[in-house]
Amino acid sequence: MTDDELLRLSFRDLPLSRTRGRVAEHMRRLHRELRARDLRFLPHFWFAEEWFSPDGVPGIALPFYLAHPRLMRLERSLMHQVEGGRSPWLMRILRHEAGHALDTAYGLRRRADFRRVFGSPAEKYPDDYRPRPASRRYVLHLDHWYAQSHPTEDFAETFAVWLSPRARWRRDYAGWPALRKLEYVDALMHEIAARRPVVRTRREVEPVEHSRRTLAEHYRGKADRYLLEDGRYDRSLCRIFSRRPTRRHDSAATCLRAHRPQLERQLVNRARLHPYVVEHVLDVLIHRCSHMQLHLKHDRRRTRRDFLALARRVGLGILKRNRENYAL
Repeated sequence: MTDDELLRLSFRDLPLSRTRGRVAEHMRRLHRELRARDLRFLPHFWFAEEWFSPDGVPGIALPFYLAHPRLMRLERSLMHQVEGGRSPWLMRILRHEAGHALDTAYGLRRRADFRRVFGSPAEKYPDDYRPRPASRRYVLHLDHWYAQSHPTEDFAETFAVWLSPRARWRRDYAGWPALRKLEYVDALMHEIAARRPVVRTRREVEPVEHSRRTLAEHYRGKADRYLLEDGRYDRSLCRIFSRRPTRRHDSAATCLRAHRPQLERQLVNRARLHPYVVEHVLDVLIHRCSHMQLHLKHDRRRTRRDFLALARRVGLGILKRNRENYAL
């Protein structure tokens, strides 16, 4: 089918198999990893529009596109990246989401020792957070230092590192305050391993099998979540560029367009930003530079450095405002 033909389909028209294909293989692998740690709990899974592990349900919702290679190609075509599209990446996300599901299954967040180690799960998710890349109080697993965003994410990330079969966390985190969290998770998992989960529902939240929503509607809504209001970053742009020309051919927009391929590579590879977010951020910022008729204020090297810092901040802001759409 062409992309246009696929986009006209509703979710309920898609043949999504839970027993065959790469997703089923990776779920079986996750279950093997849990059994290897003598854990009795095994999360169930279903297909939804996005990744999540809902409160009150000890399971994992997987994005529908992972069910079939053709749907993954559509996702890559429209969003420029497939979250979980590579096997190591998929397992990292599954281990993280398994941590949330296990927390739900055993009510771990209600334990006093859990709160002493990770903090209060009742803490509100921040609209924004400033990660500290040099901090050794948190494990490093998913991108953007996600363990720092909330106590429950800190636990899920710590559990994912502990669960990884080839992880050498005692060696890798030796001397880090984060080692105390890993040792706590290790002791906690030994304590609950043989217990039956307290919450055993197999309920599914927002499954796509019966949804009449079309893929076109889904992707329109997904794209809309990345919109930025014009003017939000104008003041920051004016600190980097000038409203008055200083010499010929010094248009900020022209300069940024010329260096766009290098800017995209740096933001994707160094800042580890989603390619779709990078493309959108550059579109918006270059458009604003053109609309405001901005010009270079400093040399090109300093300009590129300052602009990259701003673009990274804008991209991270998008991710943090839309955290529910990312396993990150």
